[in-house]
Amino acid sequence: MRVRRILTALVCVAALAIAPATAPASPADSAPIAIASKTCGAGFTHAVIGGAQKCLRRGEFCASRYHRQYPRYGYHCVVGRLR
Repeated sequence: MRVRRILTALVCVAALAIAPATAPASPADSAPIAIASKTCGAGFTHAVIGGAQKCLRRGEFCASRYHRQYPRYGYHCVVGRLR
């Protein structure tokens, strides 16, 4: 009798744990997730360099290892500075 109660309790707990995971998604759940992007001030250009969001401006420091990524935003990395 005691074993039957324990088994019944375990089945109920398992059913409650599974129920939310199998519930149908509401329209709000299927909406795309908004990703916060970095906002750049006036005179800066928003860019993704080396997988990180950056604000670029002429004369700012740059990483020479990413020199191939800067031209798509209109800049070149020359001796560690953007031109």
